[in-house]
Amino acid sequence: MALTATIFKAELQIADMDRGHYASHSLTVARHPSETDERMMVRLLAFALHADERLAFTKGLSSEDEEPDLWQKSLTGEVELWVEVGLPDERHLRKACRRSGAVVVYAYGGRAVASWWQKLEPAVREFENLRVFELPFDATQALTSLVARTMHLQCTVQEGQVWLVGNDGQTVFVELRALK
Repeated sequence: MALTATIFKAELQIADMDRGHYASHSLTVARHPSETDERMMVRLLAFALHADERLAFTKGLSSEDEEPDLWQKSLTGEVELWVEVGLPDERHLRKACRRSGAVVVYAYGGRAVASWWQKLEPAVREFENLRVFELPFDATQALTSLVARTMHLQCTVQEGQVWLVGNDGQTVFVELRALK
């Protein structure tokens, strides 16, 4: 018997002062059986940081086509934005940079990020359309405290700093650290 995805509903209110984006988004997030709460919440955070009516979650871990975690396509179907969470390999990022106008990676995983980036950085230095951010380990761990099957989240973004407020009023602060 195959395991099925767990469905989460999120009502995400965003006040992104950096981009001038103020909106509410009703999201349905499918968490693959092998996905952790931490990874799912990092995907939600990535959505909040790039929120747009055309930004969409992809099949992600369920995909055999190597899709990103999120993408934004133009009206003609071209990939404008490719968003990855985690520690993708060089081959995957090369493909992403060739297929998309902009690629953003949100790396998380504590000390593993520094080792991953040290190996990867020389190989991807040439890609002008690639941006990489590190998320602090304690912040991504704290995001899991906001998980509920139905989430009402308020997200404020200002100067690369993010505040997420959950159902019970608990606040998680995330400061992005630019690697590239």
